[in-house]
Amino acid sequence: MHILLSNDDGYFAPGLACLAEALSAIADVVVVAPERDRSGASNSLTLDRPLNLHRAANGFYYVNGTPTDCVHLAVTGMLDTQPDMVISGINSGANMGDDTIYSGTVAAATEGFLLGIPSIAVSLAGRKLAHYATAARVVADLVRRFEKNIHTHPWLLNVNVPDLPHDQLQGMEVTRLGKRHKAEPVVKTASPHGETVYWVGAAGKAQDAGEGTDFHALAKQRVSVTPLQIDLTQYSQLDAVRGWLTGDAA
Repeated sequence: MHILLSNDDGYFAPGLACLAEALSAIADVVVVAPERDRSGASNSLTLDRPLNLHRAANGFYYVNGTPTDCVHLAVTGMLDTQPDMVISGINSGANMGDDTIYSGTVAAATEGFLLGIPSIAVSLAGRKLAHYATAARVVADLVRRFEKNIHTHPWLLNVNVPDLPHDQLQGMEVTRLGKRHKAEPVVKTASPHGETVYWVGAAGKAQDAGEGTDFHALAKQRVSVTPLQIDLTQYSQLDAVRGWLTGDAA
């Protein structure tokens, strides 16, 4: 099996190194990651300048672009054959609920999915971030399960792993995305030059964290596995919009 590994924390991130080591024992792994931390980059592509590909001393490739750039460049221009899977992570911190819209970790996996490749985004959910090995072990298990099954269509999974020793996990649960309250207000402060600057505030607390959500699974010390889709169409509003468009035309 051939796996393309990327992330949004940069090619030097500890989660990436841990995951690469774990997956190298069961697959051929190529790492193509951003040259610096691109957290929150979402699905952005770099279109205003060329991308450069370099190789670090540890064998990882890095790109002066976004997580999406990394996967797109690797699949469409760098690799001789298409990988069997694209895996993004291990992210330093959770990506649940509304976080998935902004997440560069999820974006890298999404790009793989859009290119027709089964993809996984994996994040370590916690503050101390002491158990990357747990998340790596969970992903390795998912890869083994993938190999044992027949897949007629690519899929995109968002995986969040509690920051615990592996033997303290309370299982794995297939979930839906929860929802947060709105984000905290921006933080206004002054730069060393006396200019007013703003920092984006922290994510809000969970609003929809009931049973079946990713938030609920993590609260119960379970691994959350959420299948994602890319179709943003609001199907329940199609008839309503047709109605007011037809009314305006009349």
